[in-house]
Amino acid sequence: MLSILVVVFRRPLADALWPETRVQQLLDQAGQALQQGRLDAADGTGARQLYEAAQALDNDRSEAITGLQRVGQAALLQASKALEQNRFEETRALLALARDLQVPRAPADEVAARLRARESEHAGIEGFVQAAQQAQQAGRLVGSEDAALPLYRRVLALQPSHLAALEGREDALSDLLQQAGQQLAKGDVQPAADLIAQAREYDPGHVDLPGAQAALARALESRRQQADRDLRRGRLAQALEGYQAVVAVSPDDAQARQGIEQVGIAHARTAMQKAADFRFEQALADLAQARTLAPQSPQVAEAEQSIMRGRQAQARLDSSLPARERDDRVRVLLAQMAQAEARGQWLTPPGDSAYDKLRAAQALAPDHPAVRQAATRLLPATRRCFEDELRGNRIRRAQACLQAWQALQPTAPELAGARRRLAEKWIAVGGERLGAGEVAFAAQALAEARALDAEAPGLEAFAARVTSAQAAQ
Repeated sequence: MLSILVVVFRRPLADALWPETRVQQLLDQAGQALQQGRLDAADGTGARQLYEAAQALDNDRSEAITGLQRVGQAALLQASKALEQNRFEETRALLALARDLQVPRAPADEVAARLRARESEHAGIEGFVQAAQQAQQAGRLVGSEDAALPLYRRVLALQPSHLAALEGREDALSDLLQQAGQQLAKGDVQPAADLIAQAREYDPGHVDLPGAQAALARALESRRQQADRDLRRGRLAQALEGYQAVVAVSPDDAQARQGIEQVGIAHARTAMQKAADFRFEQALADLAQARTLAPQSPQVAEAEQSIMRGRQAQARLDSSLPARERDDRVRVLLAQMAQAEARGQWLTPPGDSAYDKLRAAQALAPDHPAVRQAATRLLPATRRCFEDELRGNRIRRAQACLQAWQALQPTAPELAGARRRLAEKWIAVGGERLGAGEVAFAAQALAEARALDAEAPGLEAFAARVTSAQAAQ
């Protein structure tokens, strides 16, 4: 009977005793590893790992905690011995282990100080200082490991209080920031920004750094303003170059990014003008730029439609029709134009709008009296449409009428004033809707206003409100 009970209870008893047995085994193995000097091992056989494993199995066993303290003290002792033999990497690793195991700070700091001093002595620190001073005198401040600032940094990593290195770094950074100022004076903001960034990396608290950063900010603002002027004067390549220079230095500059979009919109308008003159190759080049710079702008889609319409008109122009059939076709087109005009369909739907019908008639018979009369009538009609819709605060319809007016008379001097008035209307309506919490509509209104006139009164203040509202969402 007794033998049966022994067999029955053998496994539960073993299971109950195993954790305690396993903990003791780990403690014994850890003590042996410590005695052999194997303090830390990635494969888990180091004294540290074995004591930590025992501690994980039984938090209440003080032997594991005491053992880890002994490992830390042994690591500090081994670090000191390794340092005496100039084994610097090993010393650093052992010192890091000792700190991880929370040895007293004072003896650990003492070993660390001895390590820096011994490395300095071993490396010939004065030689580095002399080399740094020579590089500084030669004007080689950055750019290679034997330049002045990298050498000073190397010295100060070993001896943080080395007076000659501290003074040399200070002077070298002043020289570097002076070079940045010279680049800014020439308008080269990117090289200047790179130099300032390097100076900040070496010493973010350098006395000349705030002034250099302020000068960079002023230069970026000036570059952006010049780009704005180039955009207003139609110098699109120069404007784009200016905006991109600002974004390269300050990627989060919202005004410069919006300027790039405005350049794209200007290319879209140019594409429409060229398409109206059947210069499709040039129009497509402008359209490609517009797609790249302002892919979400509605003006890009309008330019695409203008090119499509122009090609359709050219195709009809190229087709040879008998005179009577051509006259009949012209009468039908003009009748369709009048119907679209009565419905207010100046530019849409594509192919069936009043503008498209007129262009098709012009393509067939540009000198036909009825065609010239229709063109003469349609232009003032689009202008009246714009004024009527604008007075009625129907801004989207007013914008469609303005687009038709621009398509019929792209160089009309009155267009600039009309665009500004419509932009101001978008700002006013967008401001009201923003006050009602309609942030998405306000953002769209801002984009429409900016596309119409980037310098419309109140635009920047409205943009700031929209930006704040978007950030708060």
